[in-house]
Amino acid sequence: MTHIDAGAELDPVHPVPAPERATGLTAAQVAEHVARGEVNDVPVRSSRSLSEIVRANVFTRFNAIIGVLWIIMLAVAPIQDSLFGFVILANTGIGIIQEWRAKKTLDSLAVIGEAKPTVRRDGVAAEVSTSEIVLGDLIEIGPGDKIVVDGTCAEADGLEIDESLLTGEADPVVKHPGDAVMSGSFVVAGGGAFTATKVGREAYAAQLAEEASRFTLVQSELRSGISTILKYVQWMMIPTAIGLVISQLVVKEHGFKDSVARTVGGIVPMVPEGLVLLTSVAFAIGVIRLGRKQCLVQELPAIEGLARIDTVCLDKTGTLTEGGMDVSELRALGGADETYVRKVLGALGESDPRPNASLQAIIDAYPDSEDWRCTEALPFSSARKYSGAAFSEGDGTSGSWLLGAPDVLLPSDGPAGPSPTTALDRGPSGPAPSLIAEIEELNQQGLRVLLLARVTGDLGDPKVKETAEPAALVVLEQRLRPDAAATLRYFAEQDVKAKVISGDNAVSVGAVAGKLGLAGAEHTVDARTLPTDQAEMADALDEGTVFGRVTPQQKRDMVAALQSHGHTVAMTGDGVNDVLALKDADIGVSMGSGSEATRAVAQIVLLNNSFATLPSVVAEGRRVIGNITRVATLFLVKTVYSVILALLVVCCQVEYPFLPRHLTLLSTLTIGIPAFFLALAPNTERARPHFVRRVMRYAIPGGVVAGLATFVMYMIARHFYTGSGSLGAETSSATLTLFLISMWVLAIVARPYTLWRLCLVAAMGLGFLLVLVVPWLQDFFALKLVGTSMPWTAVGVAAVAAVVLEFVWKWVGRRFPA
Repeated sequence: MTHIDAGAELDPVHPVPAPERATGLTAAQVAEHVARGEVNDVPVRSSRSLSEIVRANVFTRFNAIIGVLWIIMLAVAPIQDSLFGFVILANTGIGIIQEWRAKKTLDSLAVIGEAKPTVRRDGVAAEVSTSEIVLGDLIEIGPGDKIVVDGTCAEADGLEIDESLLTGEADPVVKHPGDAVMSGSFVVAGGGAFTATKVGREAYAAQLAEEASRFTLVQSELRSGISTILKYVQWMMIPTAIGLVISQLVVKEHGFKDSVARTVGGIVPMVPEGLVLLTSVAFAIGVIRLGRKQCLVQELPAIEGLARIDTVCLDKTGTLTEGGMDVSELRALGGADETYVRKVLGALGESDPRPNASLQAIIDAYPDSEDWRCTEALPFSSARKYSGAAFSEGDGTSGSWLLGAPDVLLPSDGPAGPSPTTALDRGPSGPAPSLIAEIEELNQQGLRVLLLARVTGDLGDPKVKETAEPAALVVLEQRLRPDAAATLRYFAEQDVKAKVISGDNAVSVGAVAGKLGLAGAEHTVDARTLPTDQAEMADALDEGTVFGRVTPQQKRDMVAALQSHGHTVAMTGDGVNDVLALKDADIGVSMGSGSEATRAVAQIVLLNNSFATLPSVVAEGRRVIGNITRVATLFLVKTVYSVILALLVVCCQVEYPFLPRHLTLLSTLTIGIPAFFLALAPNTERARPHFVRRVMRYAIPGGVVAGLATFVMYMIARHFYTGSGSLGAETSSATLTLFLISMWVLAIVARPYTLWRLCLVAAMGLGFLLVLVVPWLQDFFALKLVGTSMPWTAVGVAAVAAVVLEFVWKWVGRRFPA
């Protein structure tokens, strides 16, 4: 088949490009532009640079506080009391290394998933990296392609561009040669080419695109919650630390340097320095784990976000089914000649330079007729649900044809559109009941059915379908993804509701969903019957499971309606008709084989095109959320009991009971080492909201109990021990009490127990016991229990505190449910 010659009259709305195509820039011209720096040099980064990672991990407010205190301690006290500084160095180093590993993973995956525009140079079309585009390049575009730089339309074949992400205008804009195209928009129908007029940072959406593609640790409940907690901690620390400094200098019974050391010992444990580190490490390791499964996380909080969803909206094509299709049957209607119908289908396939999956299956099945010429073309649009072309046939006759959804091309029942079962039968002029039944039977088998119909009139006129005369049914068989059923079962088990929203016939979509075992698939809804009011639509979406004949704008409206009912919504898709919904969903998930525009707006891209990867992302998110909630409790119990102890010391005008080395030992054994293992352990607990409330409701009473019990033991020991060395004995008794209580907090946080968790708690206990029994460790940490009365009293006080802890935490859990 050949297109009409350049001298023929072209349709003003849907022109067919002349065969004389522009050749684009020459190699020499490209070299000139590169030499002048006129290249699209916007850095596309999926992660922070190494210098940004180092700055983010080193130059923090709390590191500054700890750093100053560390320098003071190095000057006035033995190295044992400066151990906390080395711990901070190690923590910072671990954070930098893990985030660097995550960066390398993200960068390598970003290269795999990077879209490569097709650029015509020297008359040859070739894919190049976005950064290799130069000013004046001729860039070819088709359905699903993103406009990567600003330009002027040079060729248009029914070209329709969606600019809603830039302008908010929902309707696609028809483009003609000479019209401006803006970066950040994308093609929804037709094809063509445009000449780049602005590249690099001058392009309209370049800065937005650069910012959106960056690795980020913000915009998540975990991180915002931790920031809130740290803000409160900071305000608690300042007055408490000032009071502690003044009181210790006033009561200095054992010399200036010892008073300074004990003051620092009181301030250091107030800082939950490892909490931010562990959160970053947990996220970074999640990125690395998912990267091994070919899952590109374009925005880091998406790991957390997907774990919080309660509704997942699935596009059928490309998600539940594989992208390709096969023509299983051709049924001629009304006595049409099947051989002639095959020629029409072959010509229709050839008329579209960028066919979708359905048309590609027709192209594979029916070869083109060389003696037919295309005189007008109407590319497929998700909003129209059909494509078309007009031909000059070999014998001199001409005809116009449409190929699309039967329930769209056949007569309907008014503006609401047909229902799947009844609206096709519309009086004497409507289709025969037998045709309706035939289509319904095929739909119920999960087959996709297209109607080929001859029409009269201008293809660009929306009313042209009213002249449709059915000629044949094209039956397409869809290939189900082998992993889709198991993934749907997983979401059902996790109380995540799956909603299938597709542009295909509702009955057909329901049949496919039914084959995959989706509950409620038998009750399908034609989206054309959905109310336009958001509240009413949300009610209908809560009741239904499978929705067919959904337009791209409706997908977006459905996501907004679900969100209006308080749902956290994830949207999966791979086609250009999914872009708007993906952009508005709480989490957008795209297939790696999806359109360029789809991959650009999604937070998560499944590069292996496997729907089965989603449970892994959910599991990673749940691991991060659940475990950080656990370890945050550990860190903040320490902060609270440190503040309580400092306040009691200030009020009672006594020396602070601990040196920095004591609290470094306690923090390492009861928080640091256990928190690292707990933060990275498997955790399938469903994510729950209100992170700050859930953490503080346990941390505050736990810290208060630990602080009060430790201070009581310290005061008992002060009255019991006298003479030289009494302060060391008092400190040892208080340290034993605080360690035992902290161990009980760890034992509570580690529940439910598994063998490795029990071994972890036991190992920490053995570590402390080792310090108590090995002489050089006793001297190093200045820990030596004197006599038996006070050590056993310390055990008794800790036991009472443990009972109080159990009671208080259970009461808090009932009184303040999360």
